[in-house]
Amino acid sequence: MFEATIDATLLKDSIESLSVLVDEARIRLSPEGLTVRAVDPANVAMVSFELEAAAFEEFSAEEGEIGLDLSRVADVLGVAEKSDQVKMQLNEESRKLAIQIGGISYTLSLLDPSTIRAEPRIPQLELPTEVALNGKDLMKSVKAAEKISDHISLGVDGETFFMEAEGDTDRMRQEMGREELINIRPGTTRSLFSLDYLSDIVKPASKASEVTLQLGNDFPVKIGFSIAGGNGKIGYLLAPRIESD
Repeated sequence: MFEATIDATLLKDSIESLSVLVDEARIRLSPEGLTVRAVDPANVAMVSFELEAAAFEEFSAEEGEIGLDLSRVADVLGVAEKSDQVKMQLNEESRKLAIQIGGISYTLSLLDPSTIRAEPRIPQLELPTEVALNGKDLMKSVKAAEKISDHISLGVDGETFFMEAEGDTDRMRQEMGREELINIRPGTTRSLFSLDYLSDIVKPASKASEVTLQLGNDFPVKIGFSIAGGNGKIGYLLAPRIESD
């Protein structure tokens, strides 16, 4: 059983945060809310998504699992205005999801969860440095790096967070000290990442007023932020590119 009403913009943002890595998702339902754990087809990045019942206008669910084609849901949500509410109801017999947006009703076929890649095990990493900054600032630096290279170095040097990209002839570097950041756990770390992935990840993150990055040396980066007034959270884990000598 699953019935819920949610703000259209919040649902759109939630779907986008998953769609940057996967086209299909297993949605775990419970009376407390819903969760998703997924890994991209190339095993380079993972997403962890949680949305508590309090994030919804109305929410009622039993323990269970449904499979969603995220692109189909995104298409349907394209008709929604910012002020709209989206009502969803699961028909357990037909395994279809009814979606109502204003006076428009859709019925979407669900995917068999067993046909979708199993949830990954999220590794527990203790990374030595951490920074918190505005999502728009992160997005701006990533866009700047895209003009130079297809990869970017993220790191901490003392109390300075830096983002650096090098091409064949050009170089870009952005530095942010403690006074420009929301918070920093200082140290000395540096890792190289694919901009193909990072650019996609920072799109949903750019809407957050505070994004946290945890970094190590040639280790994955953990990127996290809250949504729905703190009633939801999104986390990404992106594997590094190992620099060749």
